[in-house]
Amino acid sequence: MLITIAALLTPLALCLVAASPTFLGQSARSFATRAIAGATASFALALLMAGGVGIWGPARSPLVGYGGIGMSIHVDALSSIMLVLVSFVGLAVIRYSRNYLDGDPGHRRFTRLLLLALASVEALIISGNLALLILAFVATSLALNKLLLFYSERPAAKRAAAKKFVTSRLSDLCLVIASGLLYAHFGTLEIPDLITAARDNGAAYASWSLTLAALLIVTTAMLKSAQLPLHGWLLEVMETPTPVSALLHAGIINAGGFLVLRLADVLLLATPALEVLAVIGGATALIASLVMLTQNAIKVQLAWSTIAQMGFMLLQCGLGAFSSALLHIVAHSLYKAHAFLSSGSIMDLARASWTPSPGGQPHPARLVVSLAAVVGLTLAVGWVFGITPRSNLAQIALGCVLLMGLVHLVANAIDERPNTFVISRAALLAAAVAGIYFVLQAVMEVIVAKSVPLGRMADGAVELAIAALVVVSFGAVTVFQNQMMRQADAPFWIAAYVHLKNGLYLNTLSNRLVLAFWPSSPNPLAPELQKRRTAPCP
Repeated sequence: MLITIAALLTPLALCLVAASPTFLGQSARSFATRAIAGATASFALALLMAGGVGIWGPARSPLVGYGGIGMSIHVDALSSIMLVLVSFVGLAVIRYSRNYLDGDPGHRRFTRLLLLALASVEALIISGNLALLILAFVATSLALNKLLLFYSERPAAKRAAAKKFVTSRLSDLCLVIASGLLYAHFGTLEIPDLITAARDNGAAYASWSLTLAALLIVTTAMLKSAQLPLHGWLLEVMETPTPVSALLHAGIINAGGFLVLRLADVLLLATPALEVLAVIGGATALIASLVMLTQNAIKVQLAWSTIAQMGFMLLQCGLGAFSSALLHIVAHSLYKAHAFLSSGSIMDLARASWTPSPGGQPHPARLVVSLAAVVGLTLAVGWVFGITPRSNLAQIALGCVLLMGLVHLVANAIDERPNTFVISRAALLAAAVAGIYFVLQAVMEVIVAKSVPLGRMADGAVELAIAALVVVSFGAVTVFQNQMMRQADAPFWIAAYVHLKNGLYLNTLSNRLVLAFWPSSPNPLAPELQKRRTAPCP
């Protein structure tokens, strides 16, 4: 009972501060200080709740409703980790925004909206019933839309908010229909009861309608996590203050992944849904990783990075590595919050970390040899930890992709100063990174063993093909990046750079759809187009 009370008070502390009146003469900075106190209390309550779950196990409150539909709270290891993460990031963002917006006329309004958005995300995490989870999704979306329109006079902000609104309503509709189908199957929307029924007697519920419900849940997650092709809204939220970008990329964007993790036991009853999730997530991660390499603006580059990382996370879920996906969420959130909040100092950081070039890019042949070496090293270290492609395909595949970040280091060790000591040092570093990766995976599996499924055996040819394609594709991306740098003046590589810099024009197509179905959404190019139409012919 105390655990659920602490969970309930976590978002409530934020709501109370957001709803509190401002006294005559009180400055916006003073109100922001009060918001920091509320966020600190929320973080402390989240830690208290997580400690209670760690000692006494999962807890749930009684249902306030009828027939399995209503409001309830459910907290376990998954919700504890996510709640501590979101409340910590929220506290950092609110502290940052006190100085960032100091003197802005809308500072007090911004702080209230930020508190409400954070409280909505926390309510989503502790939801024990799909009805409450849907309401929290809607509340999060509406609060975020208000934040996106903080500078409502900016055309790009209006377009981003319109695209986000359309995407959110589509995802909400998918989740509502999926919830109706789940209720028809299980007779309840209580999340713990759905999980128990799916684990204990899942085969009895398998049917085409359950597969449809799983596909709708997957669609909801992809829309919430800005997956291709409806990813463009995430690229255009740069018109909002930086704290909004930090909270969005480090917290709100994880809502889709959390939904998949929360209902993972149900999704395991519908293999086609997981396969779709793996394909779309893998394709998004691949394309976004390529596009990210061509971006010059730091915040746009970070946005493409978020899209790619969400694709990785959903790919892991699609391959059945749910604990790995949760670890990915935690690591990415902490990194991305720091990256956005420090983005204003990126040039100073770049100057401070500059080092002379070692003498060019490694030879393509040695690059391919290094790729094969790190893949083999990942398989070998995984085998030492008892991880094989059959037992945990996603961990092996994503481990290979992770170690590809060290390919240039290994190739340069061979290329620049080919001696045994340098090559051995690079190999030991790669082995150490692989070891740390598998240790962290094992620790997360132990922590969330009772909250999410531990995974599934790679028995199907489809799963093996997807994982193999992921490894080969990102190996090709590594070689592609190397060749783009070596042959930057060649016509083919110039054209490839231009197309990738424009995101393969996928966002342009979605903009046209929004402008067609949302005429009030402004076209930021309209003044320039009108000027061209009225200009005299030369």
